[in-house]
Amino acid sequence: MSPSSTAIRKTVEAYLDHHPRERDALASLLAALDPPGDATARTTLPGHVTCSAVVIDRQGRVLHIRHRATGLMLTPGGHVEAGDRTLLAAAVREACEETGLRPGDLCLTPQFLDEPIDVDVHDIDANPAKGEPAHQHFDVRFAFYLTAEQPPALALQDEEVAEAQWLPYTDVRSPTLRAKLLAAEADGLDGRPEPVSANALIHDGAGRYLLHLRDDREGMWEPWVMALVGGKRSRDDASLEATLRRELAEEVPGLEPAELVPFAVQEATSVDGLAVPMSVYVGCWSGDAEAVDLREGVLLKWFTVDTLDRLRLSPGLGDLIRRHAAEHPAVKEPPAAACPLPGEAPAGTVLHVVGVHLHLEHEGKVLLGLRHPDSAYAGGSWHALAGHLEAEAATAGLAREAFEEAGLVIDPADLELVHTVHTVARPGARPRIQLFFRPRHWEGTPEEREPDRCLAWKWWSAKDLPEPIVPYTRAAIEGIQAGRTYTELGWAR
Repeated sequence: MSPSSTAIRKTVEAYLDHHPRERDALASLLAALDPPGDATARTTLPGHVTCSAVVIDRQGRVLHIRHRATGLMLTPGGHVEAGDRTLLAAAVREACEETGLRPGDLCLTPQFLDEPIDVDVHDIDANPAKGEPAHQHFDVRFAFYLTAEQPPALALQDEEVAEAQWLPYTDVRSPTLRAKLLAAEADGLDGRPEPVSANALIHDGAGRYLLHLRDDREGMWEPWVMALVGGKRSRDDASLEATLRRELAEEVPGLEPAELVPFAVQEATSVDGLAVPMSVYVGCWSGDAEAVDLREGVLLKWFTVDTLDRLRLSPGLGDLIRRHAAEHPAVKEPPAAACPLPGEAPAGTVLHVVGVHLHLEHEGKVLLGLRHPDSAYAGGSWHALAGHLEAEAATAGLAREAFEEAGLVIDPADLELVHTVHTVARPGARPRIQLFFRPRHWEGTPEEREPDRCLAWKWWSAKDLPEPIVPYTRAAIEGIQAGRTYTELGWAR
Protein backbone atom coordinates (compact mmCIF):
# COMPACT_ATOMS: atom_id res chain seq x y z
CA MET A 1 0.00 0.00 0.00
CA SER A 2 1.34 3.44 -0.90
CA PRO A 3 1.90 6.06 1.84
CA SER A 4 -1.27 7.55 3.30
CA SER A 5 -2.15 11.21 3.03
CA THR A 6 -1.62 11.47 6.78
CA ALA A 7 1.93 10.13 6.49
CA ILE A 8 2.66 12.41 3.53
CA ARG A 9 1.33 15.43 5.41
CA LYS A 10 3.61 14.60 8.35
CA THR A 11 6.59 14.51 5.97
CA VAL A 12 5.60 17.80 4.33
CA GLU A 13 4.99 19.49 7.68
CA ALA A 14 8.45 18.40 8.87
CA TYR A 15 9.83 20.08 5.75
CA LEU A 16 7.79 23.25 6.34
CA ASP A 17 9.09 23.46 9.91
CA HIS A 18 12.45 24.28 8.30
CA HIS A 19 11.02 26.30 5.39
CA PRO A 20 7.93 28.11 6.75
CA ARG A 21 8.03 30.73 3.98
CA GLU A 22 7.17 28.03 1.43
CA ARG A 23 3.78 27.20 2.94
CA ASP A 24 1.89 29.40 0.49
CA ALA A 25 3.81 27.94 -2.46
CA LEU A 26 2.83 24.44 -1.32
CA ALA A 27 -0.82 25.28 -0.67
CA SER A 28 -1.94 23.17 -3.64
CA LEU A 29 -0.03 20.18 -2.28
CA LEU A 30 -1.54 20.55 1.18
CA ALA A 31 -5.01 20.87 -0.39
CA ALA A 32 -4.43 17.64 -2.34
CA LEU A 33 -3.86 15.84 0.96
CA ASP A 34 -7.24 16.84 2.40
CA PRO A 35 -9.77 14.75 0.43
CA PRO A 36 -10.02 10.99 0.87
CA GLY A 37 -8.18 8.91 -1.69
CA ASP A 38 -4.65 8.25 -2.81
CA ALA A 39 -2.68 11.48 -3.23
CA THR A 40 0.06 9.54 -5.04
CA ALA A 41 -2.11 7.91 -7.73
CA ARG A 42 -1.47 8.98 -11.32
CA THR A 43 -5.22 9.42 -11.75
CA THR A 44 -5.47 11.90 -8.87
CA LEU A 45 -5.99 15.34 -10.40
CA PRO A 46 -5.32 18.20 -10.72
CA GLY A 47 -2.06 16.95 -9.22
CA HIS A 48 -0.41 14.10 -7.35
CA VAL A 49 2.67 13.40 -5.26
CA THR A 50 5.89 12.14 -6.84
CA CYS A 51 9.37 11.50 -5.39
CA SER A 52 12.95 12.18 -6.46
CA ALA A 53 16.39 11.12 -5.20
CA VAL A 54 19.15 13.71 -4.92
CA VAL A 55 22.24 11.48 -5.09
CA ILE A 56 25.46 13.27 -4.09
CA ASP A 57 29.00 11.96 -4.63
CA ARG A 58 32.15 12.86 -2.68
CA GLN A 59 33.03 15.64 -5.09
CA GLY A 60 29.78 17.38 -4.21
CA ARG A 61 28.10 16.55 -7.51
CA VAL A 62 24.47 15.56 -8.04
CA LEU A 63 23.37 12.75 -10.33
CA HIS A 64 21.11 13.85 -13.20
CA ILE A 65 19.51 11.74 -15.91
CA ARG A 66 18.00 12.81 -19.24
CA HIS A 67 14.47 11.50 -19.72
CA ARG A 68 13.75 10.38 -23.26
CA ALA A 69 10.11 11.46 -23.11
CA THR A 70 10.80 15.10 -22.22
CA GLY A 71 14.48 15.56 -23.05
CA LEU A 72 14.92 17.22 -19.64
CA MET A 73 17.92 16.63 -17.39
CA LEU A 74 16.48 15.81 -13.93
CA THR A 75 17.37 14.00 -10.75
CA PRO A 76 16.13 10.37 -10.73
CA GLY A 77 12.53 10.05 -9.64
CA GLY A 78 8.97 9.31 -10.59
CA HIS A 79 5.59 8.13 -9.41
CA VAL A 80 4.93 6.37 -6.13
CA GLU A 81 3.97 2.71 -6.52
CA ALA A 82 1.57 0.61 -4.45
CA GLY A 83 4.40 -1.32 -2.81
CA ASP A 84 6.31 1.75 -1.60
CA ARG A 85 6.29 1.85 2.19
CA THR A 86 7.18 5.55 2.44
CA LEU A 87 7.95 8.46 0.15
CA LEU A 88 11.64 7.96 0.89
CA ALA A 89 11.37 4.30 -0.12
CA ALA A 90 9.76 5.40 -3.38
CA ALA A 91 12.66 7.77 -4.07
CA VAL A 92 15.17 4.97 -3.44
CA ARG A 93 13.31 2.57 -5.73
CA GLU A 94 13.05 5.10 -8.55
CA ALA A 95 16.76 5.96 -8.33
CA CYS A 96 17.75 2.30 -8.48
CA GLU A 97 15.37 1.45 -11.34
CA GLU A 98 16.47 4.34 -13.50
CA THR A 99 20.24 4.26 -12.86
CA GLY A 100 21.09 0.69 -11.85
CA LEU A 101 22.31 1.77 -8.40
CA ARG A 102 21.60 -0.57 -5.50
CA PRO A 103 19.96 0.69 -2.28
CA GLY A 104 23.14 -0.25 -0.42
CA ASP A 105 25.08 2.20 -2.62
CA LEU A 106 23.19 5.00 -0.86
CA CYS A 107 22.99 6.36 2.67
CA LEU A 108 21.17 9.26 4.30
CA THR A 109 22.87 12.58 4.84
CA PRO A 110 23.32 13.82 8.43
CA GLN A 111 22.03 17.23 7.37
CA PHE A 112 18.59 16.03 6.18
CA LEU A 113 18.28 12.40 7.34
CA ASP A 114 14.87 11.06 6.22
CA GLU A 115 13.28 14.51 5.79
CA PRO A 116 13.00 16.10 2.33
CA ILE A 117 15.71 18.45 1.12
CA ASP A 118 13.24 20.12 -1.25
CA VAL A 119 9.58 20.03 -2.28
CA ASP A 120 8.71 21.42 -5.68
CA VAL A 121 5.45 21.97 -7.55
CA HIS A 122 5.73 21.92 -11.32
CA ASP A 123 3.40 21.66 -14.30
CA ILE A 124 3.20 18.56 -16.51
CA ASP A 125 1.98 18.92 -20.09
CA ALA A 126 -0.94 16.89 -21.36
CA ASN A 127 -0.09 13.49 -22.89
CA PRO A 128 -2.90 12.51 -25.30
CA ALA A 129 -1.17 9.19 -26.09
CA LYS A 130 -1.66 8.15 -22.47
CA GLY A 131 -4.95 9.94 -22.02
CA GLU A 132 -3.43 12.25 -19.41
CA PRO A 133 -4.55 15.89 -19.18
CA ALA A 134 -2.23 18.66 -18.08
CA HIS A 135 -1.64 18.41 -14.34
CA GLN A 136 0.86 19.10 -11.58
CA HIS A 137 3.51 17.03 -9.84
CA PHE A 138 4.17 17.67 -6.16
CA ASP A 139 7.73 16.38 -6.11
CA VAL A 140 9.15 15.44 -2.70
CA ARG A 141 12.95 15.18 -2.91
CA PHE A 142 15.27 13.29 -0.58
CA ALA A 143 19.06 13.63 -0.37
CA PHE A 144 21.42 10.65 -0.34
CA TYR A 145 25.18 10.22 -0.28
CA LEU A 146 27.02 7.57 -2.26
CA THR A 147 28.73 5.15 0.12
CA ALA A 148 31.68 4.48 -2.23
CA GLU A 149 34.65 6.76 -2.86
CA GLN A 150 33.91 6.81 -6.58
CA PRO A 151 30.51 6.64 -8.31
CA PRO A 152 29.78 3.06 -9.38
CA ALA A 153 29.14 2.20 -13.01
CA LEU A 154 25.54 2.97 -13.90
CA ALA A 155 23.14 0.69 -15.78
CA LEU A 156 20.60 3.15 -17.16
CA GLN A 157 16.99 2.16 -17.80
CA ASP A 158 17.27 2.35 -21.58
CA GLU A 159 13.59 2.71 -22.42
CA GLU A 160 13.25 5.85 -20.28
CA VAL A 161 16.75 7.26 -19.70
CA ALA A 162 19.05 8.59 -22.43
CA GLU A 163 22.15 9.62 -20.45
CA ALA A 164 23.47 10.47 -16.99
CA GLN A 165 25.64 13.33 -15.75
CA TRP A 166 27.12 14.35 -12.42
CA LEU A 167 26.59 18.11 -11.99
CA PRO A 168 28.07 20.43 -9.34
CA TYR A 169 25.61 22.18 -7.04
CA THR A 170 25.87 25.41 -9.06
CA ASP A 171 24.66 23.59 -12.21
CA VAL A 172 21.76 21.68 -10.70
CA ARG A 173 18.81 22.22 -13.05
CA SER A 174 16.03 22.73 -10.49
CA PRO A 175 16.23 26.29 -9.05
CA THR A 176 14.59 25.34 -5.76
CA LEU A 177 16.84 22.32 -5.29
CA ARG A 178 19.94 24.27 -6.31
CA ALA A 179 19.20 26.88 -3.65
CA LYS A 180 18.80 24.21 -0.96
CA LEU A 181 22.05 22.49 -1.92
CA LEU A 182 24.09 25.70 -1.93
CA ALA A 183 22.65 26.72 1.44
CA ALA A 184 23.39 23.28 2.93
CA GLU A 185 26.92 23.23 1.54
CA ALA A 186 27.95 25.66 4.28
CA ASP A 187 26.63 23.17 6.85
CA GLY A 188 28.86 20.39 5.53
CA LEU A 189 26.78 18.79 2.78
CA ASP A 190 29.95 17.50 1.10
CA GLY A 191 29.05 13.96 0.02
CA ARG A 192 31.09 12.24 2.73
CA PRO A 193 29.04 9.71 4.73
CA GLU A 194 28.84 10.12 8.50
CA PRO A 195 27.08 8.05 11.18
CA VAL A 196 23.37 8.81 11.27
CA SER A 197 22.55 6.41 14.10
CA ALA A 198 23.99 5.83 17.57
CA ASN A 199 23.81 2.71 19.74
CA ALA A 200 24.98 1.92 23.26
CA LEU A 201 27.10 -1.12 24.12
CA ILE A 202 26.26 -1.32 27.81
CA HIS A 203 28.29 -3.62 30.08
CA ASP A 204 28.38 -4.03 33.85
CA GLY A 205 32.14 -4.47 34.28
CA ALA A 206 31.56 -8.07 35.35
CA GLY A 207 31.30 -9.72 31.94
CA ARG A 208 27.64 -9.06 31.19
CA TYR A 209 26.23 -7.09 28.25
CA LEU A 210 22.78 -5.53 27.99
CA LEU A 211 20.76 -6.57 24.95
CA HIS A 212 17.37 -5.44 23.73
CA LEU A 213 14.84 -7.69 21.95
CA ARG A 214 13.24 -5.66 19.19
CA ASP A 215 9.52 -5.75 18.32
CA ASP A 216 8.31 -8.04 15.55
CA ARG A 217 6.28 -5.50 13.58
CA GLU A 218 5.93 -4.61 9.92
CA GLY A 219 8.37 -1.87 8.97
CA MET A 220 10.55 -2.46 12.03
CA TRP A 221 14.29 -2.34 11.46
CA GLU A 222 15.78 -5.75 12.34
CA PRO A 223 12.60 -7.16 13.92
CA TRP A 224 12.72 -9.85 16.59
CA VAL A 225 16.49 -9.85 17.06
CA MET A 226 18.68 -9.03 20.03
CA ALA A 227 20.27 -5.64 19.43
CA LEU A 228 21.78 -2.66 21.20
CA VAL A 229 19.66 0.17 22.55
CA GLY A 230 19.81 3.30 20.45
CA GLY A 231 18.39 4.82 17.32
CA LYS A 232 18.60 7.31 14.51
CA ARG A 233 19.79 10.85 14.73
CA SER A 234 17.33 13.74 14.52
CA ARG A 235 18.11 17.11 12.99
CA ASP A 236 17.74 18.73 16.42
CA ASP A 237 20.45 16.58 18.05
CA ALA A 238 23.62 18.54 18.75
CA SER A 239 25.82 15.44 18.50
CA LEU A 240 25.65 11.66 18.21
CA GLU A 241 26.10 11.35 21.96
CA ALA A 242 23.09 13.66 22.34
CA THR A 243 21.22 11.34 19.97
CA LEU A 244 22.06 8.37 22.14
CA ARG A 245 21.17 10.12 25.41
CA ARG A 246 17.81 11.08 23.93
CA GLU A 247 17.14 7.56 22.66
CA LEU A 248 18.00 6.06 26.06
CA ALA A 249 15.64 8.50 27.78
CA GLU A 250 12.84 7.63 25.32
CA GLU A 251 13.31 3.86 25.14
CA VAL A 252 14.64 2.93 28.59
CA PRO A 253 14.28 5.81 31.07
CA GLY A 254 16.35 5.06 34.13
CA LEU A 255 19.24 3.56 32.16
CA GLU A 256 21.74 6.39 32.47
CA PRO A 257 25.42 5.42 32.18
CA ALA A 258 27.60 8.18 33.59
CA GLU A 259 29.92 8.13 30.60
CA LEU A 260 29.52 7.13 26.97
CA VAL A 261 32.76 6.59 25.04
CA PRO A 262 32.98 6.16 21.23
CA PHE A 263 34.06 2.60 20.47
CA ALA A 264 33.36 1.68 16.85
CA VAL A 265 31.58 2.67 13.64
CA GLN A 266 29.60 -0.08 11.97
CA GLU A 267 27.40 -0.22 8.89
CA ALA A 268 23.91 -1.62 9.11
CA THR A 269 21.14 -1.91 6.52
CA SER A 270 17.84 -0.07 6.85
CA VAL A 271 14.41 -1.52 6.06
CA ASP A 272 14.67 0.22 2.67
CA GLY A 273 18.07 -1.38 1.97
CA LEU A 274 20.06 1.82 2.54
CA ALA A 275 23.49 1.68 4.14
CA VAL A 276 23.36 3.08 7.69
CA PRO A 277 26.68 4.21 9.21
CA MET A 278 26.23 3.68 12.94
CA SER A 279 28.36 4.94 15.83
CA VAL A 280 28.66 2.60 18.83
CA TYR A 281 29.35 4.06 22.27
CA VAL A 282 30.39 2.05 25.32
CA GLY A 283 28.89 2.73 28.72
CA CYS A 284 29.10 0.99 32.09
CA TRP A 285 25.90 0.45 34.08
CA SER A 286 24.99 -2.26 36.54
CA GLY A 287 21.33 -1.77 37.35
CA ASP A 288 18.41 -4.18 37.34
CA ALA A 289 17.41 -4.60 33.68
CA GLU A 290 13.98 -5.93 34.63
CA ALA A 291 13.25 -2.83 36.70
CA VAL A 292 13.80 -0.50 33.77
CA ASP A 293 10.65 0.98 32.26
CA LEU A 294 11.07 -0.48 28.77
CA ARG A 295 9.00 1.65 26.37
CA GLU A 296 10.14 0.09 23.09
CA GLY A 297 10.87 -3.53 22.27
CA VAL A 298 9.99 -6.74 24.07
CA LEU A 299 12.62 -7.23 26.76
CA LEU A 300 15.91 -5.96 28.14
CA LYS A 301 18.27 -8.53 29.61
CA TRP A 302 21.87 -9.13 30.65
CA PHE A 303 23.87 -11.78 28.72
CA THR A 304 27.39 -13.13 29.04
CA VAL A 305 29.71 -13.63 26.07
CA ASP A 306 29.40 -17.42 26.22
CA THR A 307 25.64 -17.20 25.52
CA LEU A 308 25.90 -15.11 22.36
CA ASP A 309 25.96 -18.09 19.99
CA ARG A 310 22.53 -19.12 21.27
CA LEU A 311 20.93 -15.79 20.38
CA ARG A 312 19.56 -14.27 17.21
CA LEU A 313 21.73 -11.16 17.05
CA SER A 314 21.83 -8.05 14.95
CA PRO A 315 24.48 -8.58 12.22
CA GLY A 316 28.01 -8.03 13.51
CA LEU A 317 26.92 -7.57 17.11
CA GLY A 318 28.45 -10.79 18.40
CA ASP A 319 31.88 -9.91 17.00
CA LEU A 320 31.58 -6.40 18.41
CA ILE A 321 30.83 -7.67 21.93
CA ARG A 322 33.62 -10.25 21.78
CA ARG A 323 36.05 -7.58 20.68
CA HIS A 324 35.09 -5.37 23.61
CA ALA A 325 35.29 -8.28 26.04
CA ALA A 326 38.78 -9.15 24.78
CA GLU A 327 39.98 -5.58 25.15
CA HIS A 328 38.30 -5.04 28.54
CA PRO A 329 38.48 -8.24 30.64
CA ALA A 330 35.76 -8.54 33.26
CA VAL A 331 36.54 -8.07 36.92
CA LYS A 332 36.05 -11.13 39.15
CA GLU A 333 33.28 -9.59 41.23
CA PRO A 334 30.42 -7.34 40.15
CA PRO A 335 31.15 -3.66 40.79
CA ALA A 336 29.88 -2.21 44.03
CA ALA A 337 27.21 -0.26 42.15
CA ALA A 338 25.59 -3.56 41.19
CA CYS A 339 25.08 -4.56 44.84
CA PRO A 340 22.17 -3.14 46.84
CA LEU A 341 23.19 -0.68 49.51
CA PRO A 342 22.29 -1.33 53.15
CA GLY A 343 18.68 -0.43 53.73
CA GLU A 344 17.71 -0.73 50.04
CA ALA A 345 15.34 -3.34 48.65
CA PRO A 346 15.91 -6.65 50.48
CA ALA A 347 16.08 -9.95 48.63
CA GLY A 348 12.76 -10.97 47.15
CA THR A 349 11.43 -7.44 46.83
CA VAL A 350 9.73 -6.65 43.52
CA LEU A 351 10.40 -3.08 42.48
CA HIS A 352 7.40 -1.14 41.15
CA VAL A 353 7.27 1.40 38.34
CA VAL A 354 5.80 4.74 39.43
CA GLY A 355 3.78 6.87 37.02
CA VAL A 356 2.42 10.37 37.64
CA HIS A 357 -0.79 11.68 36.05
CA LEU A 358 -2.52 15.03 35.80
CA HIS A 359 -6.21 15.11 36.70
CA LEU A 360 -7.14 18.48 35.24
CA GLU A 361 -10.75 19.64 35.69
CA HIS A 362 -12.49 22.57 34.01
CA GLU A 363 -16.23 23.30 34.07
CA GLY A 364 -17.10 19.72 34.95
CA LYS A 365 -14.83 18.21 32.30
CA VAL A 366 -11.45 16.46 32.49
CA LEU A 367 -8.51 16.79 30.12
CA LEU A 368 -7.47 13.72 28.12
CA GLY A 369 -4.99 13.24 25.30
CA LEU A 370 -5.34 11.01 22.23
CA ARG A 371 -2.16 8.96 21.99
CA HIS A 372 -0.49 8.59 18.61
CA PRO A 373 -1.35 5.27 16.88
CA ASP A 374 2.36 4.37 16.78
CA SER A 375 2.89 4.96 20.51
CA ALA A 376 4.62 2.10 22.26
CA TYR A 377 1.89 2.19 24.92
CA ALA A 378 -1.87 2.53 24.34
CA GLY A 379 -1.65 3.74 20.75
CA GLY A 380 -4.93 5.27 19.58
CA SER A 381 -6.36 5.45 23.12
CA TRP A 382 -7.31 8.39 25.30
CA HIS A 383 -5.18 8.87 28.39
CA ALA A 384 -4.43 11.41 31.09
CA LEU A 385 -1.34 13.58 30.73
CA ALA A 386 1.24 11.30 32.30
CA GLY A 387 4.86 10.33 32.59
CA HIS A 388 7.39 8.29 34.51
CA LEU A 389 9.51 9.70 37.26
CA GLU A 390 13.18 10.40 36.87
CA ALA A 391 15.31 11.04 39.97
CA GLU A 392 12.79 13.60 41.26
CA ALA A 393 9.84 14.11 43.53
CA ALA A 394 6.47 13.02 42.16
CA THR A 395 5.00 16.54 42.11
CA ALA A 396 8.12 17.99 40.46
CA GLY A 397 8.06 15.22 37.88
CA LEU A 398 4.41 15.82 37.01
CA ALA A 399 4.94 19.59 36.75
CA ARG A 400 7.80 18.90 34.34
CA GLU A 401 5.71 16.50 32.24
CA ALA A 402 2.79 18.96 32.10
CA PHE A 403 5.01 21.65 30.62
CA GLU A 404 6.92 19.32 28.25
CA GLU A 405 3.80 17.61 26.88
CA ALA A 406 1.18 20.36 26.90
CA GLY A 407 2.82 23.70 27.76
CA LEU A 408 0.95 23.92 31.08
CA VAL A 409 2.64 25.74 33.95
CA ILE A 410 2.00 24.20 37.38
CA ASP A 411 3.73 24.83 40.67
CA PRO A 412 4.51 21.44 42.28
CA ALA A 413 3.29 22.88 45.59
CA ASP A 414 -0.17 23.31 44.03
CA LEU A 415 -0.59 19.58 43.30
CA GLU A 416 -2.64 17.37 45.59
CA LEU A 417 -2.84 13.57 45.38
CA VAL A 418 -6.44 12.56 44.59
CA HIS A 419 -6.17 8.91 43.55
CA THR A 420 -3.77 5.97 43.41
CA VAL A 421 -4.12 2.93 41.15
CA HIS A 422 -2.09 -0.17 41.99
CA THR A 423 -2.08 -2.17 38.78
CA VAL A 424 -0.45 -5.14 37.09
CA ALA A 425 -1.02 -5.83 33.39
CA ARG A 426 -0.68 -9.62 33.58
CA PRO A 427 0.74 -12.28 35.90
CA GLY A 428 4.49 -11.90 36.12
CA ALA A 429 4.54 -8.34 34.72
CA ARG A 430 6.15 -5.57 36.73
CA PRO A 431 3.56 -3.93 39.00
CA ARG A 432 2.92 -0.22 38.67
CA ILE A 433 1.77 2.49 41.03
CA GLN A 434 -0.12 5.21 39.18
CA LEU A 435 -0.47 8.48 41.08
CA PHE A 436 -3.12 11.01 40.00
CA PHE A 437 -2.68 14.62 41.12
CA ARG A 438 -5.09 17.54 40.81
CA PRO A 439 -3.67 21.09 40.63
CA ARG A 440 -5.24 23.80 42.75
CA HIS A 441 -3.99 26.31 40.18
CA TRP A 442 -2.53 26.10 36.67
CA GLU A 443 -1.72 28.38 33.74
CA GLY A 444 -1.76 27.90 29.98
CA THR A 445 -3.82 26.30 27.23
CA PRO A 446 -3.10 22.65 26.38
CA GLU A 447 -0.84 22.38 23.30
CA GLU A 448 0.23 19.33 21.27
CA ARG A 449 3.94 19.76 22.03
CA GLU A 450 4.85 16.09 21.44
CA PRO A 451 2.82 15.18 18.32
CA ASP A 452 4.67 11.88 17.94
CA ARG A 453 3.07 10.83 21.24
CA CYS A 454 -0.15 12.82 21.57
CA LEU A 455 -2.30 13.93 18.62
CA ALA A 456 -4.81 16.10 20.49
CA TRP A 457 -5.95 17.32 23.90
CA LYS A 458 -9.69 17.46 24.56
CA TRP A 459 -12.00 18.13 27.46
CA TRP A 460 -14.44 15.31 28.24
CA SER A 461 -17.33 15.01 30.62
CA ALA A 462 -16.23 12.83 33.54
CA LYS A 463 -19.58 11.04 33.19
CA ASP A 464 -19.20 10.39 29.45
CA LEU A 465 -15.60 9.35 28.85
CA PRO A 466 -14.40 8.46 25.33
CA GLU A 467 -13.49 5.05 23.96
CA PRO A 468 -11.00 3.61 23.74
CA ILE A 469 -9.51 4.88 26.98
CA VAL A 470 -6.71 3.44 29.09
CA PRO A 471 -8.53 1.23 31.62
CA TYR A 472 -6.75 2.46 34.73
CA THR A 473 -7.32 6.07 33.65
CA ARG A 474 -11.06 5.41 33.52
CA ALA A 475 -10.87 3.67 36.90
CA ALA A 476 -9.06 6.65 38.43
CA ILE A 477 -11.50 9.23 37.05
CA GLU A 478 -14.50 7.20 38.20
CA GLY A 479 -12.88 6.73 41.59
CA ILE A 480 -12.25 10.48 41.96
CA GLN A 481 -15.85 11.23 41.01
CA ALA A 482 -17.02 8.74 43.63
CA GLY A 483 -14.73 10.18 46.30
CA ARG A 484 -12.46 7.11 46.50
CA THR A 485 -8.70 7.50 46.78
CA TYR A 486 -7.50 4.02 45.84
CA THR A 487 -8.12 1.35 43.14
CA GLU A 488 -6.54 -2.02 42.38
CA LEU A 489 -6.54 -3.46 38.84
CA GLY A 490 -5.28 -6.75 37.43
CA TRP A 491 -4.54 -8.49 40.72
CA ALA A 492 -5.83 -12.01 41.22
CA ARG A 493 -8.42 -12.22 43.95
